[in-house]
Amino acid sequence: MKYLNCFWFIVVVCLSSCSGNKEKKKSDNDLLTEQLSVINTLLRDTSFARQMAEAMESSYYIAENKPVPAFSSPELDTLLINKSIREEKIATSIAPFYALECGIGVIMDKYEGTPFEWLQKITSSKLDSAQELILNRFANATWKVGQPFRSLDRITRHVFISAYFLPAEEIKKDYDHIMAAATKLTERMIDVKGGSVKEQLKRITELLQDRQFALEMASNSEASFYRSQRHTVPPPFLNSSEDTATQRKSALYEKIAINIAGFYALECGLSYFATAKNTIPSTLLKNITDDKISAEDKRIFERFANATWKAGQPFRGLDRITRNNFISFDLLSDAEIEKDWIQIKAAASKLIPLVN
Repeated sequence: MKYLNCFWFIVVVCLSSCSGNKEKKKSDNDLLTEQLSVINTLLRDTSFARQMAEAMESSYYIAENKPVPAFSSPELDTLLINKSIREEKIATSIAPFYALECGIGVIMDKYEGTPFEWLQKITSSKLDSAQELILNRFANATWKVGQPFRSLDRITRHVFISAYFLPAEEIKKDYDHIMAAATKLTERMIDVKGGSVKEQLKRITELLQDRQFALEMASNSEASFYRSQRHTVPPPFLNSSEDTATQRKSALYEKIAINIAGFYALECGLSYFATAKNTIPSTLLKNITDDKISAEDKRIFERFANATWKAGQPFRGLDRITRNNFISFDLLSDAEIEKDWIQIKAAASKLIPLVN
C-alpha cells in the first residue's frame, strides 16, 4: 500500500508539472502575440514613424562622434522637392531583388552552396518551408521600405502590418516577386554558374550597380505581378510621359523614409524569429541591446538592415546604386556591416521600452 501511494504521488506531481509547462507555453505564446501586436500598432503610426526616424538618425551621428543636428526645421516641414516618376517606379518594383540578394546570403550561411545553386532551387520550387520563410520576410522588409517614400500615409493601410500577421495571399505576393527576381537574375548568372562563390557575388554586385539592369529587373517584377495576381497582360512599364515627368514630394517625409528603414529591418527580423523559433520579441531585443545575441542571429539582422538600406537608395536617386558600398553584402567591409548593426541596435533601443 505504501508503494501504491508513492506511485500515485509521483503521477500527481508529473501531471501537475506537465500542466504547469503547458500553461507556461501558452503564456509565452500569448506574450509573443501581444508584443508583436504592439509593434504592429507602432508600424502604422505616422507620429511614431517620425520619432523612430529621429532616433535612428541620431544614432548615426553619435556613432560618428558628431553633434546631433535638429531632425527638422520650419523650412523642411513645408519644403516640396521634385522627384522622378521613372525612378520611383523602378525603386518600387526592384525591391524584391534586394530581398533576394540578402535572403540568399542567410540561406548560404545556414546551408552552404553558391548563389546560382540557390537561384536554381528557388526557380524550380525546391526550397523547404524554412527557406521560403527567410525569403518571404526579406521581401516584406524591402517592400515596407518603399511605402513611406511613396507617401507616409501608405504605412496606415491594412496591409502594412507585422509580417507575422500577414494572411496567406499577401505572403504569396511576396514570394511571387522573389520567384520573378530569381528567374531574371538566373538569366544573367548563367556564364558564372560554375564559378566560385566570390566570382558569383562579384557578378551580383555588377548587376546591383547597373542602372539598365535595374530597369529590366523592375519591369520584370511588375510584369510578373500582372500575370500572377491580375491574370492579365502586363502594360508597358513606363509610358512616354512617365519617362521624364516629376512629382512634388515632401522633403520631411523623405527624410523620415530614409531614416526609418532600420526599424523595418528589425521588425521583419523579429517576425522571422517569432515564426521560425517562437522567440519572444522582448527577449531578442534585450539580447540585441545588451550585445548578447549570437553571431549567427546578429548576421541575420545585419542582412535585414542591408536589404532595407538598399531598397531605399533608388528612391533617393537611381545614381546611388552605382556607389562603392552598394554591393553584395558578403563583399562589404566590417566597417560597412557595423553601420547596419548600429541601425538595428538604435531601433531596438527605441522599441524595447514600448513592448515590455
